[in-house]
Amino acid sequence: MVRMTRPEPVRFLRTEATMAFPEGRLLALRESRMHVLAADGWTAIGAGRPHGALWLSREEAEDWCEREGWDLHLLDHVPTP
Repeated sequence: MVRMTRPEPVRFLRTEATMAFPEGRLLALRESRMHVLAADGWTAIGAGRPHGALWLSREEAEDWCEREGWDLHLLDHVPTP
């Protein structure tokens, strides 16, 4: 018997590093809608995954937030479309 689990309601990604963002930017995918973590919270950016963005586990997203000084609770507040 194989136990099925529900897909995560939010999946996280990290963009490639740039001069402005040496650790990349944190992205979240919820219901086919991509969001980027910005100074004022989550901002919708469309449906496509940016080239070079890497999938992160929830734990890796938390680690990214801690390194960059973001509140971990933001990971629980990605808007629904």
